[in-house]
Parts: sequence; structure tokens; C-alpha cells
Amino acid sequence: MPRQTPPFRADMVGSLLRTAPLKAARARHEQGAVTDGELQAVEDQEIRKIIRRQEEIGLEAVTDGEFRRAFWHFDFLEHLDGVEGYWADHGIQFQGAQVKPKGIRVTGRLGFTGHPMLEHFRFLKANTARVPKMTIPSPSMLHYRGGRQVIDATVYPEMEAFYADLGRAYAGAVAAFAAEGCRYLQLDDVSFAYLCDPEQRRMLAERGDDPVRQPAIYAGMLNAAIADRPKDMTITMHLCRGNFRSTFIASGGYEPVAERLFNEIAADGYFMEWDTERAGGFEPLRFLPKGKRVVLGLVTSKTGTLEKKDDIRRRIDEAAKFVDLDQLCLSPQCGFASTEEGNTLAEDEQWAKLAMIVEITREVWG
Repeated sequence: MPRQTPPFRADMVGSLLRTAPLKAARARHEQGAVTDGELQAVEDQEIRKIIRRQEEIGLEAVTDGEFRRAFWHFDFLEHLDGVEGYWADHGIQFQGAQVKPKGIRVTGRLGFTGHPMLEHFRFLKANTARVPKMTIPSPSMLHYRGGRQVIDATVYPEMEAFYADLGRAYAGAVAAFAAEGCRYLQLDDVSFAYLCDPEQRRMLAERGDDPVRQPAIYAGMLNAAIADRPKDMTITMHLCRGNFRSTFIASGGYEPVAERLFNEIAADGYFMEWDTERAGGFEPLRFLPKGKRVVLGLVTSKTGTLEKKDDIRRRIDEAAKFVDLDQLCLSPQCGFASTEEGNTLAEDEQWAKLAMIVEITREVWG
């Protein structure tokens, strides 16, 4: 029987490879050759297509593929009150690749008085009979990349006030999506996985943050954001170690953060990256309490090579040594296009991976 509430046995993180018509329209829009309305018409058309494809494959929850975004995080964050986007000198450095030089900074008091992504969700909900899933970056993403230096000290002389306002702003966002009928909301968070990497911890310490204390601060913001959600609204977190053009940033198993992640954050489920040895073993799953679920990211979104089903089933069995099989689900380890450039695989390869995930879950769980 299919799982009645998310996360589902077969699930997906959120983003999908941008289609050729969408890429062409966005490129022409940047050149001024396509109006905002014309671009939106193409986005609507292409999103309807990928919704149908997700439904045909058998996914119980569908997303809009993040087709209206250039970045998985900046496009949301820069529309919070008190935040502005800007073009920097350089982008975020991955292993062998660099993101477009976009940045964000806090220039005023944080708040939430509306957001264009509410309309994005309305469109998704109106165009599917399945569960519409919305993805937004975790509140920690406004702090983790730049830290104190991207926050105006005249607005926030004390960081405690910044964290408190950010939690309240996100509570407003969660309430707004809930009011639109969203009952499956995912908070994408790289900070907890990055804090398992000694190099990342060193980076935080060198800029003046305490890598030991930071997870508790982020957990507090997350809990403030989701504390008043409707009882029938599922909140999941997605954790990964970087995903841009099939590259990554961090390495390290979840052991340093697992107990806090599973037991101090009031999320209902966790999408977790386990497609390579960089993510460590499944031992941290022993901390998962009853009533929560982990979606095993065992299928990579970084390459087009289709995994062997027996290998995936074997790894599910390994994970089930540390937690009840009924608390596990399956998905790709990350989205296929965290930015509009996308990972280095073909659309057909993407869909084959998602279809295989549905097949495996039917074989494992029935």
C-alpha cells in the first residue's frame, strides 16, 4: 500500500533538469528579447509537462522542478523583508567549478510580508491531483555562507536578535504556505552536513563563528519556524554536501550532528545524502526516534549511470540494521538541478532514475 502521508516511499528532493524550451526562453529573457509574461507562459507550459511526467512515473508527491528559479536558495531568500541580492566578485567555489557570482546580504529588519513563491505553489497545486510539494531553503542558509559580514551591524548589532527575527520571518513563510494549502514543505539545508566536515568547521571558526555552538543555533531557528504549523502539515529537511554541475563541497559522515538533528529538531522527516563514501555509514540512523522517517538518498543525481537495483536494495538492508525498515524511504541524494545549469546528465537519464526508485520501493515495501 502507498504511504498515506509524506515523505513517501518513493520521493524526490525537488529540482529537475531545465528543459530546452525553458532554457532558451530564460536566455532570451536575460537578453531582453522575451518579456516577463512570455517567460512565465513558457514556464507554465514546461512545468505542466514535468508534473505529468512525475505522475506517470508513479510519484505520489510532485514539484514544479524549481523551474522558475536560477538558484535553489537565493531566489527565495532575497524576497524576505530586509534581504537583498547582489552580484559579487566571485561565486561559491565547488570542487572544480564555481557558481555564478550571486550573493545576498541583510540590510534591514527581517520579516515576511509576502513572497512570489506563494504564487508558484498555487500554480503547482492547481495542476496536479497528487500531493504538491514545496521546497525552500532552510533559515540557516541566510547565515551559513557569509556569516556576520553579510549582516548590517547597524541593523543587528547583536546576532541573537538576527537569529530571533529570522526564525519569526520563516514562521510567517510557513504560515503563508499553509494558508495556500501546502501540506508538504521541505527545508533545504546544507549547514548540518557541512558541519560534519573538518574543513568547513575550520572555516567557520576562522571567521568568528563557533562550529560547536552553531548547530544548536540553527536548530533553534528551525524549531521557531515550524512550531505553529498545522497538525496535518509535514515538514522535512534535506541535507547534502553541495550540488552544482555534478560537483560538491563537503565530506564527512553525519555522526557529529545526528543526535541533535533527529531529536532536537521537530521535523517529520529527513532527506539524507548517502550516494558516496563521502557521506559515511548508516550508523547515525540509530539516533532516529520512532515516528520520524529518513529518506535514503542512495541514487545519485550527479551522473547519468543508472544504479543496479540489487545494489540499492542491499544498501537499504544495511540501513535497516540501524533503524526499522518502516521508517525508511528512497530518493535521489539531491535535486538534479540545484541551479538552473543542472547536473551533467540527460533528461532521459534523470527520469529513468526516478522511475527506478518507484520500482524499487514497490519491490521492497510492496
